[in-house]
Amino acid sequence: MVLPLDLAYAPMEAESVEAIPDGTGWQYEPKWDGFRGLAFRDEGAVELRSKSGQPLGRYFPDLVGVLTQVAARRFVLDGEIVIPVDGGTSFDELQLRLHPAASRVQKLAAAHPARYMLFDLLVDEGGRDLTGLPLRERRAALEALLPRLEDPALSLSPLTGDAAEARGWLDALDLGRDGVMAKRVDAPYRSGRRDAMVKVKKLRTADCVVGGFRYLQRERQVGSLLLGLYDGDGKLDHVGFTSTIARGERPGLTRKLEKLVQPPGFTGRAPGGPSRWSNGRSADWQPLDPVLVVEVQYDHVSGGRFRHGTTFLRWRPDKAPQQCRMEQIERAA
Repeated sequence: MVLPLDLAYAPMEAESVEAIPDGTGWQYEPKWDGFRGLAFRDEGAVELRSKSGQPLGRYFPDLVGVLTQVAARRFVLDGEIVIPVDGGTSFDELQLRLHPAASRVQKLAAAHPARYMLFDLLVDEGGRDLTGLPLRERRAALEALLPRLEDPALSLSPLTGDAAEARGWLDALDLGRDGVMAKRVDAPYRSGRRDAMVKVKKLRTADCVVGGFRYLQRERQVGSLLLGLYDGDGKLDHVGFTSTIARGERPGLTRKLEKLVQPPGFTGRAPGGPSRWSNGRSADWQPLDPVLVVEVQYDHVSGGRFRHGTTFLRWRPDKAPQQCRMEQIERAA
């Protein structure tokens, strides 16, 4: 591909905040419950890349086919991959796509085709790099390109400049939305940075690396996952745990984790022994190769740690462990 942006180009990220910001200069969009992805096209070549830079095309051949057939011959798009199911979207169906067998992926794609929700244009059809332009100009360029991206699988993500309307979206989350994004309309595209865009969710959540686990006190089954975030020096600090694991999932998860046991697990602050309120968790913990990422819900942060146990929400195979950084929770402290 001959494009001004490399396939490893990092998408702009968002800082988590508790409330939708008011004032001039903000653009509000739904936060879609899907996989973030950049779409690259140069003539007949199409690539889909995840937020962590991993190829996604083999898991979404339906979208690759659509992007190959549209009239526009060159572009880099930023958007969210979702799978519509029963009037909403299904994150479970997205995760099912991450299957090693191409025949299985094709079957899933035929049953529930994916949709790409477009919200930014980084390279236009003329091959011009737009990342230095303010968002208002990039959005206008995306809307101008839309007729040459015409396909039911490609949708323009809605927006509003009205904070009250955006708060209404947050109060009535449905149809695959799990929050609201607020973006500075005068900001250029800030690759890999969080200073031009914020996200607001009803839940306070964080994506964490699983750096270890503890067995139940009286059974050799996983009792809790030990959570970590990378600090500014690239060291993995222990920040808390989650023990809300369904009993029926414990045997299979235990086998999976035991295959990943590998010291040191945490390279920064490590777990200590459990407290007297540990409710059945063993004092010993098993270090893991830090390759698994989970999304958890939490209430408070104190001293760079979750103050209480967290609630397991879901696995995040679409996120690279190195993207799970302490800055996610520093503003919540």
